[in-house]
Formats: sequence, C-alpha cells, structure tokens
Amino acid sequence: MIVVSSCLAGQPVRYNGTDSLHKEIRRLVSEKKALALCPELLGGFDTPRDPAEIVGGDGNDVLAGRAKVVEKSGRDVTAQYIAGAQRTFRVVKELRAKAVILKESSPSCGSALIYDGQFRDRRIAGSGVTTALLRRHGIEVLSEADAAQWLREQSKKV
Repeated sequence: MIVVSSCLAGQPVRYNGTDSLHKEIRRLVSEKKALALCPELLGGFDTPRDPAEIVGGDGNDVLAGRAKVVEKSGRDVTAQYIAGAQRTFRVVKELRAKAVILKESSPSCGSALIYDGQFRDRRIAGSGVTTALLRRHGIEVLSEADAAQWLREQSKKV
C-alpha cells in the first residue's frame, strides 16, 4: 500500500478547487493499491482556500519553528499545516505504507521544490511541511514526476 495526494488521484482539493490528475495514481487508488489523502484538508482547510507559501525556509524550518506558512492574505496558517502533516504521518504509519507520492511545489507536499514565500510564482529548492515530517521518520516521499519510475521499479520486484 502507498499513500498519494488526493489531487493527484483526480480529487478537486487544491487551494483553487482543481485537481492535478495523474492517471496512473488514479488507477492505483481505484484498484485499492493506494490511499488518497490531502494533508491540507486533514489540517482543517476547506476547498477552495487562499494560496499559501512557506516564508523563511522550508518544511524542515517550519517544524523547527524557524519559518511559517502564510496565506496570500497574510494570515499565519502554520498550525494547520503542522496538524495536517501530523495526521498524515499517523495514517501513513498505521498503514505501514512503503512510500508516499505527493504533489510537487505544495507547501505541504513539495518533495524537492516549493514556492519562494513571496507569491511570485517562483519555485526554490525545499520540501513542504508534510514531506519534511515524513522524511524525519524515514518514510520515502516522491513527487508525481518520480512516481512513474518508482512504480516501474516496484512492479519488477513483484
């Protein structure tokens, strides 16, 4: 079993009410080989919602208290992002998921890139809050860009 971002499974849960459908991931969910969840919804957000970015670092810095997650309106939503990450971790741990595939660039889910915190549509190297927490616990986190290769490798092991 793996865990995947709900938006990648085709669910319209992104901040603007859209999805980021990845057909292979949706297939895995429909075959019950993957569980779809959204860390931001688990943190208490609704859809749609204001876009948010990490200000002052990345997800590791948020968890360490050195950075925060802020909506475009200026509202600090750090606590909700941390809560969503913690709830996601509990699900992943309970399922004993062998990997998690999350949406790149998200302040929750980014695995290699996040937005720069200035709402300029510019990405920088870094991880989201959920990714940072999962990796602290030794859980493999991949982006949708890495999913196809990882899934091919897993099918060869079966």
